[in-house]
Amino acid sequence: MPSHFDRLETRSPEKREAEDFRTLRALLTDRISKAPALKKQLRGIDIRSLKNRAALGVVPVFRKSNLLALQKEKPPFAGLAATKTGALKRLLMSPGPIFDPEGHAGDWWGAGRAFFAGGMRKGDVVLNTFSYHFTPGGFIFESGAHAIGAAVIPAGPGQTEQQLDAIEALRPNAYAGTPDFLKILIEKAIEAGRPVTSIRKAIVSGAAFPPSLQAFVKEQGIAACQCYATADLGIVAYECLGQPGLIINEGLIVEIVKPGTNEALPEGEVGEIVVTRLNADYPLLRFGTGDLSKIIPGRSPCGRTNQRLAGWMGRADQRTKVKGMFVDPAQIEAVRKAHPGLGRLRLVVMRKNEQDMMTLRAETGEASPSLASALAVSLQTQTRLRGEVELVEPGSLPNDGKIIADERPIG
Repeated sequence: MPSHFDRLETRSPEKREAEDFRTLRALLTDRISKAPALKKQLRGIDIRSLKNRAALGVVPVFRKSNLLALQKEKPPFAGLAATKTGALKRLLMSPGPIFDPEGHAGDWWGAGRAFFAGGMRKGDVVLNTFSYHFTPGGFIFESGAHAIGAAVIPAGPGQTEQQLDAIEALRPNAYAGTPDFLKILIEKAIEAGRPVTSIRKAIVSGAAFPPSLQAFVKEQGIAACQCYATADLGIVAYECLGQPGLIINEGLIVEIVKPGTNEALPEGEVGEIVVTRLNADYPLLRFGTGDLSKIIPGRSPCGRTNQRLAGWMGRADQRTKVKGMFVDPAQIEAVRKAHPGLGRLRLVVMRKNEQDMMTLRAETGEASPSLASALAVSLQTQTRLRGEVELVEPGSLPNDGKIIADERPIG
């Protein structure tokens, strides 16, 4: 049995760097006329000069936090897509809303390597609980399972009774989804006397996977690997079973950049994850994710030679992922505008019983249950997530410009 997905994973770092930058120059030369935003980003820069990371550092970072406004100005993809809309495979939408393309190439999201490194193989049956409704999550992970030759149960999130019926009948041996929902499924199964004993492997993403939750999953006899993915980039990095760090995916050039700047940081320094995606349909160049991490020194003991990320270490901006869905400060501002007379609002994100929880704190002189209920409805409408509402006295929230406060433990 092969121990790696393909030969690309074990190239020397020098060979990978040379080949990636050669691909980058060819890709930009071919696609720049088709992607106006790319052309603007490269204004005054000779594509032929992009031979290494130092040269790439001259290109300004294009930050995800700007996508919402830019896509409204130039719908649907802000001039970043190099393939015509009608020639794409899927047109997807993440909360915000931010629109995401998917092309026709096999394993377009690069998820196959994450499944393979997590111990999944041809003939496995994967219960995929990532959402298939508008958002890319379900399709990202389904394409990865198909890339290794596994069958997929397209379950999506929720509906735990139906999930347990499917598990009982179809006997999946692998799970894909958030770690939170895996815990919910396990607990519901135990409560119903229908333990999910068939599932022995898992690939999780979209939410924190702290040591306490890792221990719980391991106690159930499930070997789980994390991966870091975004709706724009697909799988950015993934764990190899039993090895430290998240290995950066092939087809990407990843930098760690000082937040708010274009300056790349040295290995070991915490900064914003900035990704150049070598993809003909959506050739993102120095795309700032808004997520914080650092490069771990050395190479993975599994033999894969690409750099490793330390994992998610917070946000460079206030855009925050809750239960696998991004919540943007603009959405909280929309809630405030829908209810005249409110003062400051702050969305506090916490962990409780190994699940993400959020509470909207709103300054108001009208502390009524009806207002709290109306705010809860507005919050769910804007974010597609349920949250508690806490009405507080005017002037009681800090005047620090913070709209979203992520108070979850890191790790």
